[in-house]
Amino acid sequence: MVWIILAIIAVLVVALVAMYNGLVKSRVRVDEAWSDITVQLKRRFDLIPNLINTVKGYAKHEKGVFEEVTKARSAVMSASEAGDVKKTAESENAFASTLKSLFAVAEAYPDLKADKNFQQLQADLTDTENKIQASRRFYNGAVRDFNTKVQVFPTNIFAGMFGFKSREFFEVDNVVEVEKAPEVEF
Repeated sequence: MVWIILAIIAVLVVALVAMYNGLVKSRVRVDEAWSDITVQLKRRFDLIPNLINTVKGYAKHEKGVFEEVTKARSAVMSASEAGDVKKTAESENAFASTLKSLFAVAEAYPDLKADKNFQQLQADLTDTENKIQASRRFYNGAVRDFNTKVQVFPTNIFAGMFGFKSREFFEVDNVVEVEKAPEVEF
């Protein structure tokens, strides 16, 4: 009878340890995914000043656009460095809007659009945006898995005891891109 009780206790301890380790692994994966996002955001932040300087050379009187892009860039940097997912997402929305205005300025200058440096910076930025999007998907997947572990029975009992809390998804509004279909002219 004593052996049966010891076996049951041993099984419970092993199950508890497995649940705790699973929660820790999921939390580390979420932290890693957030780190990937901040790395890609930093890469983009490093590209933006070069892009602005290239556009400035062609459009000296568009100072307001450059200031807005710089301000929005700083806001995203601050939010992402603080690790605030919600503020980073909000800042990303504002930044995307100002970046579109920068490219609108570039559209008005055919010589700028033909500039090799501008084209390379634009290609690098597009590549970086794709990497940010992929990092965001990875982060949201890791958050989904972690939140699921935190909320399902019986892990939810131990998650609460050990202080594991659900994380926020990194959601960026793409309403403009979704609602408006691209126009094609021949």
